Amino acid sequence: MSIQPEGESLRKAVQWISEEKKAGSPKSRQQLMEAACLKFNLTPMEAEYLSRSFKEIAK
Repeated sequence: MSIQPEGESLRKAVQWISEEKKAGSPKSRQQLMEAACLKFNLTPMEAEYLSRSFKEIAK
């Protein structure tokens, strides 16, 4: 397990979600966010930020 700079996990999660959507993933944005939270081991605060950010983008 490597130590990542603060915020690096969140950046990787956003990038991963974006790549999944571009690749035509059949998963909903919510499902992708949940998967990213687990995959990149996001903190609850990072997960909330991710959720709010994508909600604002969707508007």
